[in-house]
Amino acid sequence: MRQRSILIIEDEIVIRTSLRKYLGKQGFSVTEAGSVEEADATPLDKFDLIITDLRLPGPPGTDIIARAKPTPVLVMTSYASVSSAVDAMKQGAADYIAKPFDYEEMLTTINQIINMSVGAKLDKSGKALGPMEGMLGHCKAMQVVFERITKVAPTDTNVLILGESGTGKELVAKAIHTASKQSSAPIISVNCAAIPDTLIESELFGHEKGAFTGATHRRLGLVEAANGGTLFLDEIGELPLDAQARLLRVLQEGEIRRVGSVETTQVRVRLIAATHRDLKALTETGQFREDLYYRLNVVKLSLPPLREREDDILDLAHHFLRQTCKKLEKPCLVFTEETLVLMSKYRWPGNIRELENAIERAVILAESKIITPDLLAIDFDQSDAPSSDSEPDTEDLSLQDYFQKFVIENQDHMTETELAQKLGISRKALWQKRQKLHIPRVRSKRR
Repeated sequence: MRQRSILIIEDEIVIRTSLRKYLGKQGFSVTEAGSVEEADATPLDKFDLIITDLRLPGPPGTDIIARAKPTPVLVMTSYASVSSAVDAMKQGAADYIAKPFDYEEMLTTINQIINMSVGAKLDKSGKALGPMEGMLGHCKAMQVVFERITKVAPTDTNVLILGESGTGKELVAKAIHTASKQSSAPIISVNCAAIPDTLIESELFGHEKGAFTGATHRRLGLVEAANGGTLFLDEIGELPLDAQARLLRVLQEGEIRRVGSVETTQVRVRLIAATHRDLKALTETGQFREDLYYRLNVVKLSLPPLREREDDILDLAHHFLRQTCKKLEKPCLVFTEETLVLMSKYRWPGNIRELENAIERAVILAESKIITPDLLAIDFDQSDAPSSDSEPDTEDLSLQDYFQKFVIENQDHMTETELAQKLGISRKALWQKRQKLHIPRVRSKRR
């Protein structure tokens, strides 16, 4: 796994050595130099960050900024002043820190700078490949995703996002919307798996008063609410066939008809859909309309699972740690070396969402300033399992057996809402457990 690399330019050996040891324990690969000339003998573009003292033998540390571009430079000095800080920032320094510095504060600054630069390096044509809104990724697969987002965002083209649960499909949708011509209008997000089949058409397309029992007033649908903006349909593979037909009309004709109405309303929405399922396979079994599939599959973005993003795991971990500490108003915590090794080797079947949740739990439970492996509460043995699709079995096996038996025996005569109520869970939780235990949701084919 590729470590993040840092070059330290500092003529005081004691400070340089101390900083090297500390950053080494945080999982960074550290190179040292005592002057700008010495540092210049090394290819500067191989580093993720350069930390330099301002006052050095020979040229000042700020001279490395222009030579190192686009690698970010953090300037440190014991001669802190407003004028020197302004001068360093004007010359292009990523940030400025005064000595003596707090190591944890410096680590936070380092992670912020590196994460801000992820995906932002320029290609040979000078075109930026990121960073995207709220998204991090250095690996090749994510760079491809960033490049495609940059290309497709300014268009009105429909986009289909594929990826396992927890890989960040909604973040991609928001990044596309943010960089689109529709960015001043709203993005409306809908999880198709979380809405009962009987309500999905009303939720998406609206209804007239008296259209059905309980329709006591006219209601605007989510498609109409997204007019002029972006509609993001997550888990579109769970959309019932009747709703698929209505959605196809939106894409073909740019119009909707509320449930219970004979009149149509014109709408202009940019559609982004996402799923973890094979829509092409669903068209072959009649569970998904082929004509809708081809309407959606104009530009396809495939998000890699976290286990295939080895270069990004620790970047994401540091990002979530800093984010969580800020949210919970806790001092900046640090990972032990053992924790970093564990996170880099674990398979993360729940992907980015699992990593984020594990770190939040660890921050809440931590009683000191360090996060040890046990606080992550992950079963490392499961990471060596041959199947990349299996999740750690954190539940009692008998409970899983009961759930599977109950769903299979009752799904033919009970709705998803009734099943969820009987099991004492939400519809979304029921859907998630179906995915985990590979129990498909069976729908009757359209006649």
